[in-house]
Amino acid sequence: MIGRWDFNIKSGSATRACWLGITEKGGKLEVWYQPPGGNVFELKNVKAEGSHLTLGISKSMTWELEARDGKLIGKQKIGESTRDIEGVRAPELKREEPRAWTDPEPLFDGKNLDGWEPMGKPSDNHWTVKDGLLVNTAHGANLRTTRTFEDFKVHYEVNCPDDGNSGFYLRGRYEVQIEYEPLKDNPPERRIGSIYGRITPKGDVPRTPGKWETFDVTLVGRTVTVVHNGVTTIDHQEIEGITGGAIDASEGEPGPFYIQGDHTGGLQFRNITVSVPKR
Repeated sequence: MIGRWDFNIKSGSATRACWLGITEKGGKLEVWYQPPGGNVFELKNVKAEGSHLTLGISKSMTWELEARDGKLIGKQKIGESTRDIEGVRAPELKREEPRAWTDPEPLFDGKNLDGWEPMGKPSDNHWTVKDGLLVNTAHGANLRTTRTFEDFKVHYEVNCPDDGNSGFYLRGRYEVQIEYEPLKDNPPERRIGSIYGRITPKGDVPRTPGKWETFDVTLVGRTVTVVHNGVTTIDHQEIEGITGGAIDASEGEPGPFYIQGDHTGGLQFRNITVSVPKR
């Protein structure tokens, strides 16, 4: 059972991505759980007997899992309802950094939304192009690239208003947080520039709601570097697993960039470019 586990749980036509991180400390299992939304947290109600694992996820939800054939297989129970679930070992994704990268290529041309598409119901989409900027005018749909990427360097510039909240997702699974909510609302690992709930940014970058800021993010395998306004705030750190809002838990697959629009409106983006390893 020790290790990291990715779960793609079917719910109707949708996929809900979850993650478990299991380690052994002092002869007991320590289990961290990433739900489909929100942040990763440690489970306190854990019971292991042989190859069987019982997890109390919440007051109403329990997972019953069996370690079998290199997987964690079992059921999710919510009241009288049960659902089959299956976890696979998360890939290590240990890769050498490329020797060279391609020249930056625009992902947004400042003219239209070519190369982007709303997620979910199109009627909820409030993304538009205004004065050369990518703008989310109101709370609504998320926006993703039609292309997918593996390893990359992505650059984007964002103007986040006071009380704004969004996120820029890498491969659709790892959120670089964007927010200017009151500091008391979020611990450091869930503030602007963090890998949401996973990695706390370092350095002293002033909080500047309503002003343009730059992000340069490099992701190779699961090793990430974030440069925020020219300051390296995350330096070659490992992302242990998916963050809340991940499109799926298929961590070994390429994925799109996507921008959250389902939290608040009012955010603006420009100069979104990507470089990929030279072949």
